[in-house]
Amino acid sequence: MKQDISFDPVEGVSVAIIPDSGALTPDGQPLWQVYLLNHNDFPLQNVIVNANGYGQQPDGEKVRTSTLRYVFEQVGARTAVPVEPIDPALFHLNNQYWVSYYHGAQIFDKKFIFVPDSIVPDNFTHIALLDQTGVLHS
Repeated sequence: MKQDISFDPVEGVSVAIIPDSGALTPDGQPLWQVYLLNHNDFPLQNVIVNANGYGQQPDGEKVRTSTLRYVFEQVGARTAVPVEPIDPALFHLNNQYWVSYYHGAQIFDKKFIFVPDSIVPDNFTHIALLDQTGVLHS
């Protein structure tokens, strides 16, 4: 049963969204990339990332994107892995990344939610694992 599972807090794992200067959208805007970062000294095993967006369009219509699932057998210690590209047209939505993984026999999981209009240059920070700037959610 769920109440029998110990859910320890997630530490040393974060999600970042950074502009990809090498790729452009059809209208000339930079494409953005979502990364999963493991800042720990140990690898993460059997990682699942559920990605979706939800919120309202500017005209007030409610919208929910498809849920996409990504599986990584292992995410190495002190590494970052690309999860998915993200279209800037979705930045006005809540962009949620629900990360689950194992460390040893213990399961960990955490939701990382980028709230509407938070993926902007004013929120950029240097992300050491990528040696780039972007929006970091930890």
